[in-house]
Amino acid sequence: MKVEWTEQTPRKIQRYPNADYPHDNPDLEDVLTSADVDHVAEIFQTPLTGSFNWDYKIQDDRIKKLYDLGKQLNWDPEMDIDWDRPWPVEQQSPEMMNLHDYEPYLAMDEDTRAEFWLHMNAWSLSQFLHGEQGALLVASQLCSCAPTFNAKLYAASQTFDEARHVEVFNKYLQTRIGMMYPINTHLKSIIDKILTDPRWDMKFIGMQIVIEGLALSAFATARETTPDPVLKDVVYLVTRDEARHVTFGVNYLEEFVKTLSDEEREERAQFAYEACAISRERLVATDVFRHFGWDVEEARKKVLDGFVMSTFRNLLFQRVIPNLNRIGLLTDKVRPKFETLGILDYENLATDGDIDWSEMERPLDTQEAQAYEQSMLAEFAKVHEAEESKTSSAA
Repeated sequence: MKVEWTEQTPRKIQRYPNADYPHDNPDLEDVLTSADVDHVAEIFQTPLTGSFNWDYKIQDDRIKKLYDLGKQLNWDPEMDIDWDRPWPVEQQSPEMMNLHDYEPYLAMDEDTRAEFWLHMNAWSLSQFLHGEQGALLVASQLCSCAPTFNAKLYAASQTFDEARHVEVFNKYLQTRIGMMYPINTHLKSIIDKILTDPRWDMKFIGMQIVIEGLALSAFATARETTPDPVLKDVVYLVTRDEARHVTFGVNYLEEFVKTLSDEEREERAQFAYEACAISRERLVATDVFRHFGWDVEEARKKVLDGFVMSTFRNLLFQRVIPNLNRIGLLTDKVRPKFETLGILDYENLATDGDIDWSEMERPLDTQEAQAYEQSMLAEFAKVHEAEESKTSSAA
């Protein structure tokens, strides 16, 4: 087995031949050879503080029930998804990214624009994949460092969930899209921090509350907006798992945070804030702008100034902020910082701590309507229409 060890994250775009996406397959010289992609491993060091738990009693509590649901609702990417469905006709919407009047985009011919949207799609889904690998590594750490027996069992079941998520997004990118982007540097910095912190609760806060909470909203939006029925099924199945993960984090941390000193609580609140602030930046595909030769900072500002992106990146925090509030990490010191980000308005929304067992226990059904994603997008459309009406009136 050949392994290439690296101290830095590879930044090369990977291409895969014979993908389903309706575009020209890459030339042979653009396809990574087996020598290029054999095994590329980046080293990280962590002073992980692990623990045995010698009390093997199975407590009949919420964590045990979530663990049981994880066993019952397992799914197989090969068996539960029909990968043979054709790629549907898709509409390009430059208005969604505020590019409809951006000169570098307007200067592209039709073929280049089609390639641009392929790259945008590949970049977004690549971040899903890389985030899931980060979650896989963190969940495996939680098996060692979670202090209670039930939590260790649940972390083990989540590790298997995350392995499936890595598998399914990897297959989608390689066989459906044919291209993979490297991890966004902002996302990588958060995962590095979570992986290398020795404290188990920091890992819970960073992964179960912030990253998984953001993923719930991002996946719901992807399922509602993608024209590809395969991706709809992928994100539906992944979302069902992620909902359990976030609920686990909220329920497990809620009582623990109360036992911390004020200083310890403030340290964790600051960490949660920093993770949220950095996460807002990961939504911008600067690597794609760079690939097409755009002025990266100019393009980044153009996209962020658009109503859709500025609203959407705040909407992603609808799950994170109320959960942070519930577990006691919206302290007086960090509240002004969250308010500056424009996401504090969500603090009184429903949390994931109150478990709706009938919702959690629903059989897997890729055809079912997702009430949460529909309500989120309906609210987004309502705000968008109001903004458009205001702009028209001003004109």
